[in-house]
Amino acid sequence: MKKLIISCAFLLGVNLSSAQDIGAVVLASDDASTLLQNYLSPSMKGLMSSMNGGWYSTAKSHKKFGFDITFGLNAAFTPSKDKVFEFIADDYNFISISNGETSIPTVLGKDSSNTTFDVSIPYQGGSYKAGSFDLPGGVAKDLPANAIPTPFVQVGLGLPFKTTIKLRYVPKTGFASKVNANLIGVGFQHDLTQYLGPVGKLPFSISVLGAYTTSTIDYTIQDGDVSDEISVTNGGAEFKLNIWTVQALGSLDFQIVTLYGGVGYNGGTSTFKVNGDYDLTYQIESSDGTSQGSVVESVSDPISLKFKSTGARATLGARLNLPFVKIFADYTVQEYNTASLGVAISFR
Repeated sequence: MKKLIISCAFLLGVNLSSAQDIGAVVLASDDASTLLQNYLSPSMKGLMSSMNGGWYSTAKSHKKFGFDITFGLNAAFTPSKDKVFEFIADDYNFISISNGETSIPTVLGKDSSNTTFDVSIPYQGGSYKAGSFDLPGGVAKDLPANAIPTPFVQVGLGLPFKTTIKLRYVPKTGFASKVNANLIGVGFQHDLTQYLGPVGKLPFSISVLGAYTTSTIDYTIQDGDVSDEISVTNGGAEFKLNIWTVQALGSLDFQIVTLYGGVGYNGGTSTFKVNGDYDLTYQIESSDGTSQGSVVESVSDPISLKFKSTGARATLGARLNLPFVKIFADYTVQEYNTASLGVAISFR
């Protein structure tokens, strides 16, 4: 199954972490989910960290009906520990590694070499269903600065009571003819400085922020994508992401520069499913390795994975204030450290 793409779509573009031949993992039967969970987990955690960035560049809320349009980019950096995973044979029932290696690149690893797995599943009369497949190597070398990029466009609008609502939105959009994606994110930032009396006269602001983002990406798997061992009917892959962040913010305003920061907590869940009807061809071998023909077995909706990520975060950044234009950059320390930069057109 060629080029089954794990996709994440955002405003003004698509960020693709593509994995060559990943669909062939279905041959591993029940071991497929365990293997893919280890292989894909870093990309899911990285995306959740990255997509929670860039929500603010000041703790000050807009005045009533003030607004901004922000164009930004977040980039999450993969920790060294998540660039590989250890293949522990006792965790699997039917697969082994052909060359005996145990340190395997994850989807975000730097090593782009494929890893070949042998499949041996008990069958009738002491024989085995045999096969093999390649797990793709990492795609880090194909990513800018080896980081997970998530571009975004965001609109902010000032409401009464010194509250700003922020919106990120992508209607269902088709990319590369097979990928359909949508995204919606909403955040609220409320100024607390107004409750501090005389302190509110100082060039210092504090506020609280809460934001939530959800995204769905569908990918059509066509029969022309599959290998000789696998054929598919009504094939498709589906990725869903739901993330949130809550933060306390502070900023200090100078004449043309604003220094800002925040501390808080991120959380999120994601799912990855491979759906459709699949015919899998195995070679039948006796216990001594003698070929006894082949067998075709059918499976439906073979893979369903769930991922979860939570953790604390701390951000420091600076913003250059020009007439109606703000240019900002910040860095967030969290499980997947994230850099953000952007430009905002802002009024009031």
